[in-house]
Amino acid sequence: MFQWFRPSDSGEGLERMRQQLGLMLSDGRHIFDAASSAFLGGADVEVIREDLFATDKRINDRERAIRRQALVHGAVHGSSQLPTCLVLMSIVKDAERIGDYSKNIFDVALLNPKSKDKYFDDLLIHKNKVSGLLQEAIDLYGAQAEGRAQDFLERGDAMQDHYDSQVVKLLSDEPGTTQPAATALCYRYYKRIVAHLLNIITSLVMPLDRLDYFDESPDTRS
Repeated sequence: MFQWFRPSDSGEGLERMRQQLGLMLSDGRHIFDAASSAFLGGADVEVIREDLFATDKRINDRERAIRRQALVHGAVHGSSQLPTCLVLMSIVKDAERIGDYSKNIFDVALLNPKSKDKYFDDLLIHKNKVSGLLQEAIDLYGAQAEGRAQDFLERGDAMQDHYDSQVVKLLSDEPGTTQPAATALCYRYYKRIVAHLLNIITSLVMPLDRLDYFDESPDTRS
């Protein structure tokens, strides 16, 4: 649970890392919004390219900074802070991967921006849903709102199921689909972004050994 991140005698460094992780999530949302807009035709890829990659570099720099600070924190405060440092090492990677998968959407946009077909409206709806989930994760994380985490996890899990079902439909080569490969990739990247968000929010409600619970298929969870 996020009690390990609350202020204490050793909490100043933890609070600084918590704030940096929140900034990583905000930057991840920025990349996601820009890349998805490019794929769905709402943004010029050349206009957003420089900002997108600069934002991704900032995410990577913050990830490395948090890892360094976590190592120092563990060395200074001893074994009592080991769970804190392990959790940080896990969820900071999830935050970094959100930026990477968002960049993957941008890569698809560079090669094959989406034209309007039977999947376009659903992709647009879920672009907004994923963006909203990113902001909600930032708010939950900042407030350490343990009581709201389970609902978040259930909604995110349902979104992942939807993306899987859409990919299955695309693989059946239904008529009315103009870009099945690009569309399937976009759904897949949406799913991975949501999965990493769920991993981060599991730190509110699950012990250390279950942090990647929502990154597994439902039939392997126990």
